[in-house]
Amino acid sequence: MKKQLIPTIAGLLLANSLPAQQRVIPTLSFEKKVVAAESYESVAVFDVNNDHIPDLVSGAFWYEGPAYFKRHYIGPVKQFGEYWDDFSTIPFDVNGDGRLDFITGGWFGKTLSWIENPGNDSEWKAHLIATPGNIETTRSCDIDGDGIPEIIPNTPNDPLTIYRYNKAVHGFTAHKILDRKSGHGLGFGDINGDGRIDIILPEGWVEAPAAPFAASWTFHPDFNLGTASVPVIVTDVNKDGLADLIAGQGHDYGLDWYEQRQDPGTHQRHWIKHAVDPNNSQYHTMLWTDIDGDGQEELVTGKRYRAHNDHDPGSADPCGIYYFKWNGESFTKQVISYGEKGVGLYFDVHDLTGSGRKDVIVAGKDGLFIFYNKGNK
Repeated sequence: MKKQLIPTIAGLLLANSLPAQQRVIPTLSFEKKVVAAESYESVAVFDVNNDHIPDLVSGAFWYEGPAYFKRHYIGPVKQFGEYWDDFSTIPFDVNGDGRLDFITGGWFGKTLSWIENPGNDSEWKAHLIATPGNIETTRSCDIDGDGIPEIIPNTPNDPLTIYRYNKAVHGFTAHKILDRKSGHGLGFGDINGDGRIDIILPEGWVEAPAAPFAASWTFHPDFNLGTASVPVIVTDVNKDGLADLIAGQGHDYGLDWYEQRQDPGTHQRHWIKHAVDPNNSQYHTMLWTDIDGDGQEELVTGKRYRAHNDHDPGSADPCGIYYFKWNGESFTKQVISYGEKGVGLYFDVHDLTGSGRKDVIVAGKDGLFIFYNKGNK
């Protein structure tokens, strides 16, 4: 058996003390597993049957861990051409019965729904939350810091609305945050350092008040991110104390990070765009997570296969899944898979085997796959 090479803390500190161009960055190897040929574009990892083993939930089926071969029917998903109207899989115990349900929505049906886990092999029941308009995809974020995530769909043609969970009634209340079209793209994070979670849209950011569900939010049209990814990542990339942005182009070429700078006198913000990967298209979704176990987050992303069928720039280019590592000056690109798989609309990173390493689980029009993280080459 090949001995796995794990970088020591001392080794990492020594490597990070070198100039960026002299550093040798360990790369990870991955083992591919094809789970299904289904073409749903969303997958999440959670324990469906409460056996303390992670399962996969994607579209009309859930796949039982740890082998992910036995699949169980959830229920029908409406199909519109090449698309299934299932654009997210957010685990959430809505009815408080101790079993995880999930939240989804779609572009064509214009509905946001939660899908009830019955606890057996019966069909899962769909419950309508709202009809917010065309949903590009949906994400969750604990906006008010109470430990319960809010549900926020990206509705490009409709106003930004947050759905807050009400435990007393096991349902959601709608809070319209901005009375304008949201645009394509959505992110969350503290932009101005006041400790509150702001919301990022493609044409600017929305500043959270102290009471996010009782006071008005303020829109700052500071930038234009184009057909931005969902999510847009908010993080301090260069460790200068200011929150930066990482955004892909969901329907065009480009992956960039936007450096926040402030005028020392006026404290006015401006944003400097830096290219991460200008040569690939359809970076529609991404995660910011420590995938190599060094204590620092990496950007995990890839191309969405046939995002607008074959109508986007670069649609016919090879697919790929990548992680990008910050080296102190720029991002370096590492390949998880190339030429065979994209990332869909909603994917997950999770340690499926208990190895301590995070695996990558991706759905899409090109199938449902697991890429097991085997550690450093």
